[in-house]
Amino acid sequence: MRRGFTLIELLVVIAIIGVLAGIVLVSLSGARNKAKDARIQADLTQVRSIAELIYDESSPNSYASLCTTGNRISTSSATYGPQLNTIVNDIYTQGGEYPVCYATSTNYCVSAKLASGGYVCIGSAGQMKTNLTSHCTSPTSCD
Repeated sequence: MRRGFTLIELLVVIAIIGVLAGIVLVSLSGARNKAKDARIQADLTQVRSIAELIYDESSPNSYASLCTTGNRISTSSATYGPQLNTIVNDIYTQGGEYPVCYATSTNYCVSAKLASGGYVCIGSAGQMKTNLTSHCTSPTSCD
């Protein structure tokens, strides 16, 4: 009497393992997007902290140097440029788009695309808004 598995039994086991692996990979993609979204939100929190430092150190106090005229985060500052550049690149890597930035002397709004879809913004009022349908469009659009 021969002992062992038939070819059919082996193929059935391999097929079952393949189906289970596929289910696990689909489940992990949602978790991956949530992790990217959390990282984008943490990056924007860092931008908020740097914006307050820029405001406190400018004379007269102003958020205006946070953004460029092209509605991007300014990375040219000698003091905060390297940190902001790292943050901008990380947001781009996680969400696929560069953050959008609007600033005046008294207000700012910075928004980023989330990996799971939608947008998130931070504003000079101190709050973070999530699940938005677009980037901010003015310095006060996140307040």
